[in-house]
Amino acid sequence: MKEKGALILFPNVLGKGVDARDSLPEGLADVVAGIDGIIAESTQGGRSFLKKFKTKKKPHNMPLAIFNKDSEDDDIDFLLEPLADGERWGYVSDAGLPCIADPGNELVNGARAKGFDVEAYSGPSSIFLALMLSGLQGQRFTFHGYISKEKEQRENEMKDMEAYAQECHATQIFIEAPYRNVHTFQSLIEVLGDETLLCVACDLTLPTQEVICRCVGHWKKTTMPDIAKKPAIFLIA
Repeated sequence: MKEKGALILFPNVLGKGVDARDSLPEGLADVVAGIDGIIAESTQGGRSFLKKFKTKKKPHNMPLAIFNKDSEDDDIDFLLEPLADGERWGYVSDAGLPCIADPGNELVNGARAKGFDVEAYSGPSSIFLALMLSGLQGQRFTFHGYISKEKEQRENEMKDMEAYAQECHATQIFIEAPYRNVHTFQSLIEVLGDETLLCVACDLTLPTQEVICRCVGHWKKTTMPDIAKKPAIFLIA
C-alpha cells in the first residue's frame, strides 16, 4: 500500500549567522533528513535551509519548488502533486515560522483538501519574540502584517491601531519591508499621540538585537533607532 504523502512545515532561523542548533528544535534534523523535496519562499532561502542539515541528496540536488506572495492559486495543485505519490515535502519561509505573515496557509488548505497529512514544528517567531521582549500586553494583541505603502491610508491605519490599542488595551503589531523601516518610524512619530507607547524590535536573535519601548513623546526627543534595512517589528500600545 502506498504511503500517504505529507506537507511538513519547518521553522527557519531569523537571520544570517544564526546557528540553527541554537534556534531550531533538536529533532528537526531527523525530519529534514527524510523529506523528498522542499517548497520555499525563495531559491536562495530554500538552499540555505537545506545546507543546515543532512538530506537524502546534496542540497543543490534536492528537488525545490517556489511558493510565495507572487504565486498563483493554480500553482498549489502542481506543488502538491508529489504528495499524491506518497512523498514527504517540506515548506519553509526565508525566516521564522511558515504560514505566519506569508501565504503558506494556502498550501496547508490545499494539502488538507486533498487528504494529505500536514505536520508542523515549532521554532523562532520574530512576532512573538518582539511581543515577549516588549513588556507590552500579551493577553490581547493583534498582528496586522504589512501596512499600506500609500501615505494617507498608511497613516489612517496607524491611527486606527492606536485607537484600538487604547480602547481595548490590546497591543497592535505590524511588520515592514526593511528598506521602508526609517520612513515608517518617522510616520509613526508624526501620527501617534505623545503618550502612546511605541516599541521597535529589530535583528531579533542576532548579536545586533535591539528592543526599545518608549512613549512617542520621548521618541521625539531621542535618536532614532538603527533600523535601516534591518528586519524589524513595530508594536503600539
